[in-house]
Amino acid sequence: MTQITIVILLTIIIHFINTLAYSVRIVGVRTGKIAISFALFNLVVLVARTSNTIQAPLLAKTVESSIKSGATVELILYFRYILFAATLGTLFAAVFIPTFQRMYSKAVNTFNICKSIPRLLLYGFSKAGIRQFKENIKAPSINNIKQIKTASHLPIRITILNMLAVALLSVGVLSALYAGVLAPEFRTTASTLSSVITGLSTIILFVFIDPHLSIMTDAVIEGKTTEGEFRRTITFMVFGRVLGTLLAQILLLPAAYVIATIATEIL
Repeated sequence: MTQITIVILLTIIIHFINTLAYSVRIVGVRTGKIAISFALFNLVVLVARTSNTIQAPLLAKTVESSIKSGATVELILYFRYILFAATLGTLFAAVFIPTFQRMYSKAVNTFNICKSIPRLLLYGFSKAGIRQFKENIKAPSINNIKQIKTASHLPIRITILNMLAVALLSVGVLSALYAGVLAPEFRTTASTLSSVITGLSTIILFVFIDPHLSIMTDAVIEGKTTEGEFRRTITFMVFGRVLGTLLAQILLLPAAYVIATIATEIL
């Protein structure tokens, strides 16, 4: 159970960071320093990638232990807890986005002056940096949410695609591991087939979602789209992420059966 608790905490961190990534584009537009905004966020992404690296072997060991002990019924429940943690991490990030935008704008402007990551980190943990963090804490505005109803050109199609991409990405590794429970004699093969699920997610992200957000980012900079419209689009993207983590609960078992079928009958 300790391993599952660690995985749940890491899942919250991963989805928290991945959700905050949307607001980096807004900060880039506001500060006019898009390249620096993305470069600095790579430091935060390192935390998510490290969490992923730790998470994978812990999950694999949990599956192995469950198969040996015969406690595979509890395993699907653990996986659902993990997906629920993904929803929590996304919701926490959604609430934190206004604060993060303010803090990150300060970080981008500070880095543009000091031009040193170590100096920026030292400043962030200094008394002045902590004081600025307290000053920039801001709750989400209800008015921004209400404005969605009156917004034109709502990105419904992109939001749905984003929801599907997040669902597939969230469920990919878990479904591959559970496929090893459904077909224990082929569990090594099944565990390597998570790309069957996550590959489709990657295609959706790089073919539809990222280009759409990139076009909107350039449009805001060129004055063709307002920053308010861009913020509403980001709000929809975050909403799509939340729905995607919930959809993952539904897709978990079907995806596991698909991978188990591929491992046992097709390969």
